[in-house]
Amino acid sequence: MSRPALPATLWALLAGNFVIGTGVMVVPGTLNELSQSLQVGAAAAGQLITAGAIVMCLGAPLLAAWVAGWDRRRLLAFTMLWYAAGHLLATLMPNFGSLLLVRMLTVVAPAVFTAQAAACAGLLVPAEQRGRAVTFVFLGWSMASVLGLPIGALVGGHFGWRAAFGVIAALSVVSAAWIWRQLPTGIRPAALSRAAWGSVLRSPLLMGVVCVTALQGAGQFVLFSYFAPIVRESLGADATQMGLLWGWFGLCGLLGNMAVSRYIDRLGAARMVLVTTVLIALSLLLWPLAVSFATLALILVPWGLGCFATNSAQQARLVSLSPALAPGSVALNSSGIYVGQAVGAAAGGWLLAHDATAWMNWVGLVTVLLAIGLSMAVDRAQRRAPAFSA
Repeated sequence: MSRPALPATLWALLAGNFVIGTGVMVVPGTLNELSQSLQVGAAAAGQLITAGAIVMCLGAPLLAAWVAGWDRRRLLAFTMLWYAAGHLLATLMPNFGSLLLVRMLTVVAPAVFTAQAAACAGLLVPAEQRGRAVTFVFLGWSMASVLGLPIGALVGGHFGWRAAFGVIAALSVVSAAWIWRQLPTGIRPAALSRAAWGSVLRSPLLMGVVCVTALQGAGQFVLFSYFAPIVRESLGADATQMGLLWGWFGLCGLLGNMAVSRYIDRLGAARMVLVTTVLIALSLLLWPLAVSFATLALILVPWGLGCFATNSAQQARLVSLSPALAPGSVALNSSGIYVGQAVGAAAGGWLLAHDATAWMNWVGLVTVLLAIGLSMAVDRAQRRAPAFSA
C-alpha cells in the first residue's frame, strides 16, 4: 500500500535547509583558505565555528519566542535574505576580527530557520505524517553535505573563501524567492506561553533528548571542525581531493537521511537515534586506521550515514513526544546542535593548538558513547511513561 505524497511546499523548506546547511558548513570546508588568507592559525580560524555556534545556540530559543506570532512565509523568506546579506558583507571584511563579528550576525538566520522550518513542516501535514515531513525537510542538510559543502570547498580552494561565501549569498536570495512563492500565508503557530516553555524545560524526556543532541554534536565536532587541516597535514590533500572527500561524506549522509525518512515512522525515532549514533561512534573508533585516502573513505561511511540522519531523527523524536510543544522543543534542540558544535570546535581547537590531534577521535568517541547511554535512558523512561504529553 503506497503512502500519501507529502505536499510540494515542503520542497521549498528542504531547499532552505540546503542553503542554511551549506552556509554553516562553509567554514570547516574552507578552513585552510580562511587561515591562509586572514593570516591566522587553523585553530584560531576554527573559532569562527565556535562563535557562530554560540550565537545559534542562544538565538534559537530566544528568537523562537520572539517570532512566535509571525507569519511563517514572511519570517522564513526574510531569514534567507538576512543570510544573503551576511554572507555578502563577509566577502568585504579585511581581517579576522571583522569577519568574526559579521559571521556572528549572519548565523542568526540558522538559529531561526532550521527550527521554524521543522515546526512549520509539522503543521502542513496530518499527524501521522509529521515524522516523515520533518525528516524530509531536514534532508536539505544532507544535500548540503553532498553538494553544498564539497562545492564550497572546491570554490574556496580554487577561487578563495570570499567566492564561496558569495555563492551562498546568491543561493540565499533564490531560496527566499522560492519560499515566498510556495509557502502559504497565514501559518502562525500559537505562541508558547511561559507555562508551556516551563513544561519543555521541566520535562526530563524533552530535555534529555536535547542533551543527547548536544553530546552528539560535541563528539563529532572535536574532529569534524578541523577535518580539512588534519587531512592536508596527514595525507597531503589538495583542494580537489578535499572536495571529493567532502562529497563522499555528504553522499553517505544523504543516503542515511533518506533511509531514516523512509523508515522512521515504522521503526520509531528512538531506535533510529540509537542506530545512527552507533554508526558515528564506529567511525571515531576506527579513525586511527585512516592512513590512506582509500581507508579514510571507508571509515567515513558509517559517520556519514549517521551524521545528519541522527539530527533528523532527534527532531522527529521531539515532535512525536509532544507536538504542541514542538516549536519550543525543536528550537532548544537546535540549540543543542549548536552548543555541541561550539564545545566540540573549542575542544578540538585546543587539542590542535597543543599538538594533540591524535586524541581528537578518542575525546569525540567518549562523548558520543555518553550520548548513546543517555538516549537509551530517555527511551526507557518514555516506555515507563507512554502517555507523556504536555
